[in-house]
Amino acid sequence: QAMKRLILVVPIVLLIVFVLIYTVFRRTSEAALSMASVPLALVGGLWLIWLLGHAVSVATMIGFIALAGVAAEFGVVMMLYLRHAWDRQLAAEPRSGVAELDEAIREGAVQRVRPKAMTVAVILAGLLPILLGHGAGSEVMQRIAAPMIGGMLTAPLLSMLVIPAAFRLLVLRRLRRAGQANESAQPE
Repeated sequence: QAMKRLILVVPIVLLIVFVLIYTVFRRTSEAALSMASVPLALVGGLWLIWLLGHAVSVATMIGFIALAGVAAEFGVVMMLYLRHAWDRQLAAEPRSGVAELDEAIREGAVQRVRPKAMTVAVILAGLLPILLGHGAGSEVMQRIAAPMIGGMLTAPLLSMLVIPAAFRLLVLRRLRRAGQANESAQPE
C-alpha cells in the first residue's frame, strides 16, 4: 500500500520540479534539457541497487527522490552557466555565430567542472560510510544511500557531456530560425 502511494508520488514530484525549473528558464526546451540529467542518474542508482542485490522498497524510493533533486540541480546549474556565457557573448557581439557559440559553451562548461567534482566528492564521502556501515538501522540507511551513490557516478557524466551538446543544438536551431526570419524580412 505504501509502495503504491510512493510510486504515485514520484511523477508528481518530477512534475513539480519541472514546473519550478520552467519558471527559471521560461522555455520548455531548456527546462526539459535540465531535467534530462534525472533519468541517467536514476539508471545509475538502479544499477547499484541491482549490483548490491537490494529490492526496490520505500527506502530506495526515498533515495531516488533525493537523487532526482540533486540530478535536476546539476542540470539547472549547468544550463544557467551555459546560458549566461552565451548571453555575455551576445551582449559583446550581437551577430555571434557558431564559432562564438562553441567558445561560450566551452567557457560555461569549464566553469562547472571543479564545483561539480567537489559536489560529487562530498556526496560520495558522506554516503559511502552509510553504505558500508553496520549496526542498528544500517539496512534501511543503506537502501537510501545506494541510489544516491549510483546516481552520483552517472549524473555528472550526462550534465558535463550531453547537456552542453544538447544546448548547442538548441541554440543552433534558434539561430537558424532567426536567420530564416531575417532572410524573409529582407527585400529582394
